[in-house]
Amino acid sequence: MSETGSLRWPGSGAENSADEAWLTAIAQAAAGDSEAPLELLVEYLTLLADAAISGRRPRDHELAIVRELGRRAAEQGIPAGRVADLYLSAAWRMWRDLPDVVPYRDRDTVRASAQAVLRAVGEAIAVLVDSYQVATKHLIRQEESLRRELVDDLLRGDPDVAGMVERAEPFGLDLGRPHQVVLARPADGLPEADASVNMLEAFILDRFGDREVLVATKEGLLVVLIPATTPGTAPRTVNQGVGTLIHDALIRHRSGREWRVSTGRPYPGSYGIARSYEEAREALTLADRLRLDTPVVDAQDMLVYRVLVRDQAAIVDLIQAVLTPLTGARGGAEPLLRTLEAYFATGEVATDAARRLNVSVRTVTYRLTKVRELTGHDPGDPGQRFILHIAVLGARLLDWPSRDLPRGADALS
Repeated sequence: MSETGSLRWPGSGAENSADEAWLTAIAQAAAGDSEAPLELLVEYLTLLADAAISGRRPRDHELAIVRELGRRAAEQGIPAGRVADLYLSAAWRMWRDLPDVVPYRDRDTVRASAQAVLRAVGEAIAVLVDSYQVATKHLIRQEESLRRELVDDLLRGDPDVAGMVERAEPFGLDLGRPHQVVLARPADGLPEADASVNMLEAFILDRFGDREVLVATKEGLLVVLIPATTPGTAPRTVNQGVGTLIHDALIRHRSGREWRVSTGRPYPGSYGIARSYEEAREALTLADRLRLDTPVVDAQDMLVYRVLVRDQAAIVDLIQAVLTPLTGARGGAEPLLRTLEAYFATGEVATDAARRLNVSVRTVTYRLTKVRELTGHDPGDPGQRFILHIAVLGARLLDWPSRDLPRGADALS
């Protein structure tokens, strides 16, 4: 009846053909009730029938077959409850019909037979469930490993496009569609095995109803690969709040834990995924360098800062020409730079800047005057304010004055 074996009545000979047909009928009925494959009952009903007649316990080779069937059930994705229901349904069907097949002479014989059958059922199901759980854990680890490898290769832009398409198919990914990458990083670091991965994947599937989603971890980041469009709808872009939705879900999942989320723009194809990832990662880096207090940053909103980074030589010249005189102030350039940042961020309102810095208004006005004296640029003058603002942004991008300015066109690191 299957590759493992066939149902047979204990013993041998042509006289057992009717009994074998009886066991087969029980197996078919139980499989129909449980909606489980018939082959999962191979050997099980035979050992039950043998236990009912002889009272013996299942042999090791019989339980080994049951263990193998549990592994197969897990690999086929059959729910554990359905498999257990299959075995119990077969057991009660066999016990119900057993008196018609094997006439019992007294109650003691019936009692002994019942005990033997129940013991056999218990041992078989225990082996089955244990094997099922072991196989399930192995399959989960294997899928997580394959998922991690796939995500890593997608993010680095593996040149084997055909191979990537084939590997993505089991995960339901259509690499011909536009995808975007969303990164999430907790302030306190991400443990290797973090429950946020499963929570976030379930949230995205529930929110967007799209199974074409992958969530994994990479270098201390949660990586979310999500399609930018859904069938029959307009493109879903970062402007529609995907980053904010993911951030809010993470905050609800771990209250009190701070997260920063960045979103890359959507692009089609496997190379588009790598491009979106690089944008999201660069957005995180720029947000850190600029000391932005917003928890969600979009790559599209960071384009102006990317322009500054790309022309690094010009930014270095601007910082040297405009801001290096601030190093001569008492306490160095850093307090004056923080004051300029707060002043520009609050729309050039000194009182708001003072509140943001937790200092007095007098301190803010004194520092702004000091900036004007040292640099020759007045923060209150519209034309000169623009020059100072760009210079301050460039200083933060290059982590100056904490780090020395790069020479020539050294890359931002």
